[in-house]
Amino acid sequence: MKQDGSIALFQYWNRLRHGRPAPKRTEIEPADIKTLLADTFILERDTRSEAVFRLAGTRLCAVFGRELKGFSFPSLWQDKDRRLVGRLAHGVFESANVVIIVFEGISGNQRSNQFEMIVLPLDGGADNQRCLGAVSAVEKPFWLGADPIVETRIESVRVVDPDREPVFLKNRPAIGVPALSPSELPSVRDRATAGSRRIRHLVVLDGGRGE
Repeated sequence: MKQDGSIALFQYWNRLRHGRPAPKRTEIEPADIKTLLADTFILERDTRSEAVFRLAGTRLCAVFGRELKGFSFPSLWQDKDRRLVGRLAHGVFESANVVIIVFEGISGNQRSNQFEMIVLPLDGGADNQRCLGAVSAVEKPFWLGADPIVETRIESVRVVDPDREPVFLKNRPAIGVPALSPSELPSVRDRATAGSRRIRHLVVLDGGRGE
């Protein structure tokens, strides 16, 4: 995690949870994170158990050139990444892990910019599962918000158990991460035979984890 917005939101979330897997969604006070609100979002599960945007900040909506409320979370990514993103969201809902995604956004005029996204679990009870997240632009070019992002390409993924990695630093190197769900993902010894694809310096296993 390298961007100030991601770090600030994680630190706020971590303070609220007081050692619990996640803070209650009712404990989130918008006034406490008012400088981050334009870039934040809340996800919920729809009737198909898919992650959808319940709320999204104004700057985030401007980046994508549309109101994101009600849109599918995986739909932000190109087709080949949607299954992975869906499973990452499932892991946040079910396993209370923290997910960090670095992605490249391509605009309608073929400009590009890098972004960092953090997704954090919230405790809303079994019937009101929620996630809190933020998107931070690595650079802030003049066109951002005026030339909407129309395609996103995942560059790296990190899934973290915050109780095993309680401290996040800007220059901390990437490390191995726990599986989202042991029943869904291949074991370490099965990786040689599992289907995979490369995302720049990562290998992403279908339904698995990036490293």
